[in-house]
Amino acid sequence: MPLRFDLQNAHQFLPPVADLECARAAFLRLKEYEAAGEPLGWSTLPKDYDKEEFDRILKAAKRIRTSCDVFVVIGIGGSYLGARAAIEFLFGQNYNHRKDVPEVYFSGNSLDADAISDLLQYCKNKDVCINVISKSGTTTEPAVAFRIWRAFLEEKYGKEKARERIFVTTDKNPRPGTLKELSDREGYESFVVPGDVGGRYSVLTAVGLLPIAVAGGNITQMMQGASIARKEYAECVLENPCVQYALARKALYEGGKSIELFASFCTRLQYFGEWLKQLFGESEGKDGKGLFPASVIYSTDLHSMGQYVQEGQRIFFETFIDIEEPNVPIRIPHDASDVDGLNFLAGKELDEVNDKAEQGTIDAHVEGNVPVIKVALERADEESFGRLVYFFELSCALSGCLIGINPFNQPGVELYKRNMFCLLGKPGYTK
Repeated sequence: MPLRFDLQNAHQFLPPVADLECARAAFLRLKEYEAAGEPLGWSTLPKDYDKEEFDRILKAAKRIRTSCDVFVVIGIGGSYLGARAAIEFLFGQNYNHRKDVPEVYFSGNSLDADAISDLLQYCKNKDVCINVISKSGTTTEPAVAFRIWRAFLEEKYGKEKARERIFVTTDKNPRPGTLKELSDREGYESFVVPGDVGGRYSVLTAVGLLPIAVAGGNITQMMQGASIARKEYAECVLENPCVQYALARKALYEGGKSIELFASFCTRLQYFGEWLKQLFGESEGKDGKGLFPASVIYSTDLHSMGQYVQEGQRIFFETFIDIEEPNVPIRIPHDASDVDGLNFLAGKELDEVNDKAEQGTIDAHVEGNVPVIKVALERADEESFGRLVYFFELSCALSGCLIGINPFNQPGVELYKRNMFCLLGKPGYTK
């Protein structure tokens, strides 16, 4: 089920001949970054992932599914967005309504006291396992949450029994003051955040794979999809969708577009949009450069943002992500009274109506001078998710190289932390 890529009306905004030499230079730049030690392990991960650890992930997920009602994933940024995006992609936004797997909740992605206390209260009479995800273990939000959840488990089960319910995904090497050192000392089962894979590129490592497997996702098929994509997108040719997309983004950016609006008519892609915002925002937003990533779910957001998209400032383009087949078709019934005037839709499948709404929206936005790019998948399954992740990861890396920034660092995220630590009186931090 290959991913389908279409520039729609964006062709008219591009140079007459796409600059393949620029793309070749971007591919070469990726090799230079790799040689310099930048974290490009994600690019070969579908082939080179640790098979022994992968097997441990599958076994741990099976144990977790049989030992708890609730699985709490503690992490922030790339340590939770990819896993949640995958789970919603596969099982929809109501994924916790299923009875055959534990409910999966996410904590440690904010410092909101009510968010944690509400979840703690909910878990009071449930059997709980947790997975704390942090390379160092010192990132404030998940570290605080882990303290709280560990205390909760130890009070509920006692320290010895709690140990069996705590799973750690962290750096490989134990060093004093790190989460790995704590994990080894306490005897928690641990998995590795590869040192050569950055957080926002980590969904296909243990960071994402353990929660996805606990939720019932087939992570073997997911890795197979990513492996297929890696082979399909390896060559720097104009037929490569990653090359087309990266060159299109560069041309639109240089043509005055400053915002990329990721759009979908599939609600199960809402958190995939959140993952894309981090992937592109953290990779490109530096040195005063980069497209600003935003996301919408249509047709919902047509009733809130639709007016602006249609007639507001022409500073953005849209990248539509489409899942062509629903998992379960629904047919619209006939209503004898026809009070809503919709009997002309009776007998049609709801997905057909959604498709026409999407095409009508694209046509309207094209008429409103909004460039549109479209990425389409046949269905929402594990193989498709693996393909989609690899497509956007490689496209993002190439795009960063094309605009002349390092897409693998994130120096700007540290300033708020320094200010916060100063205000909280952490030793060694002053204004």
